[in-house]
This record gives sequence, structure tokens and C-alpha cells, in this order.
Amino acid sequence: MLLTERIPTSDPVPATEDVQPVDRVDVTVVLPCYNEQDHVLLEIARINEALDASEFSYELLVIDDASTDNTLEVLRKAQESYPRMRLEPFQRNGGTGTARRIGTQIASGDIVVWTDADMSYPNERIPEMVRILKENPRVDQVVGARTTEEGTHKILRVPAKWVIRKIAERLINQKIPDLNSGMRAMRREVAKPYLRLLPPGFSCVTTITMAFLANQHDIYYMPIDYSKRAGKSKFRFVKDAYRYILQVLRMVMYFNPIKVLLPPALWLIGIGVVKGIYDLAAHPFKIAENTILLFLSGLIIASLALLADLIVRSRGDN
Repeated sequence: MLLTERIPTSDPVPATEDVQPVDRVDVTVVLPCYNEQDHVLLEIARINEALDASEFSYELLVIDDASTDNTLEVLRKAQESYPRMRLEPFQRNGGTGTARRIGTQIASGDIVVWTDADMSYPNERIPEMVRILKENPRVDQVVGARTTEEGTHKILRVPAKWVIRKIAERLINQKIPDLNSGMRAMRREVAKPYLRLLPPGFSCVTTITMAFLANQHDIYYMPIDYSKRAGKSKFRFVKDAYRYILQVLRMVMYFNPIKVLLPPALWLIGIGVVKGIYDLAAHPFKIAENTILLFLSGLIIASLALLADLIVRSRGDN
């Protein structure tokens, strides 16, 4: 099993002291925070200002992921100034994927927006993303497709992300302008069946993209500017890039395993057949052991591909 990130045995249950009952609203903005004390108020103000000026009712669901600085204290004070803000503090760190999953599960909005608190995404454009969903019933998710790369390890990130994106496009048979943008809006009811697939870390955005595309949900890519983040990045290039690649493969295996397994199986069978013909021509009535091994390996992988596809098609969640 291509398990890319360790899934906790239990969720980092949010403290109940800050949970307040809320009515249904048009939009819930899920904002995970981890050690963002120096700039989180600026981000909260920007989001509230944009949505206050829009025609949508909303709540800002801020999740403190067990920050080790004064982020939680800053957020508690911010609640006094922003009545539409709801605070959910985690008792232990669960990762941005866990925060987004739980935030989406407890959201009161029909549309859920994911974004970051590091000042890198143009959150003043959130109403525009929501408007696209409201005006286009066939679109189930709007992704902020970044036109530039301003993250850390830029020299390494750009080619690595291009390779990962091309792998995903090849496996999913669709063009993907931005595979792992952290700014996106989606219909909550459409996203709910896929929340259990989200890993705890950064590759949760890759997962939700692949899940929607694999199940024929339309995604609209809205070009956005991307700024250099405020504060210290939590992204670790080698470890997280490796997880992104494995998560792409995992999601395709989950929804369309033949796409992953059948091509290498056919290559092995084809090479085995060609080499078998060569063996018989060079040494009549004698086939090398490695030729037989190649052919049988291809047959075994092809059988696994067909069996995996049968399991996928017999599942009730497709």
C-alpha cells in the first residue's frame, strides 16, 4: 500500500471551550495556523474585509494546530474584534491536512475555502472564487492556480513540482495547471466523501485535487499571484516532495489502479516475448531463465492490476 504519511490513530480533538453554535452560512473559510503569531491578524483582517464587502454570509474557522508560540493567545484576542470568527484550538499538532479535514467536517458553510495564514495567497479574492461556484453549478472546485513560484528552495521546487505535475497529468489524463495550491474553494457535500483520504501533511491539497479529477468532478483554475510567505516555512523539500510523488501514485491506485500497474506489466510481457524469440533464434529449443522471469513477472503484475480494478469497481464509494 502506498501510504505516504502516517495517519494518527486519533484526531487532535479541538478544545470545546471556544466552540460556538453557528447557523448555516454560504461560506466557511478554514484557516489552519501553526506558529503564525506575527502576521495572522493581518490575514484575518484581510479575509474578513473581503467577505464583509461581498454578498455572502460566512464564518472564518481558524484552527490553531497546537502552536508553540503565542498564536493561540493572539487568536483568542482577535475573537473580540471579529464576531464571524470561530476558533478551534487543537490539543496536539495534527498537521495542516488534519486541520483542513476536521475544519471541513465541522464547517457550517455550503462552500468551504481552504487557504493559508502566511500572507502568500491573495485571500482578498476569496469572494471571486465563491462566486464562480455559485454561478457555475457544474464546477465543484475552484483552485487558485499560481502564476509564479515564491516558496523556499525555489531552484529545486520549480523542476520538482513540474515533474510531479506531469506525472499526475499522465496518470489522470487531464491538464492540471496547479496540483498543490493551498488556496481553493469547493462544495462541502461533494468533498465530504473524500475527506477520509486526506493525509495529515501538505499533500492533502494534492489528494483532494486527484480525488475530484478521478471522479469526474469539474475543477476551475483561477490564475492568482503568489507572494513570498511571511514567517518561517514548514515545508521540507526532500521529505515533502517525496510524499507528494507517492501521494499522486496512491490516489491513482485508489481510483484507477490499471493506470499504474498495467503499463509496466505490458512492457515486461513484451520484453519477455521479444527476448524469448531471440533466445529461440540464437539457441533453438532453449529459453533463458531471465526471459521466463520477465514474462511471468508481467503476467503477475497484470493479474494484480485486473484484481485491483475489480476491487475498485466493486467499492461503494465510487
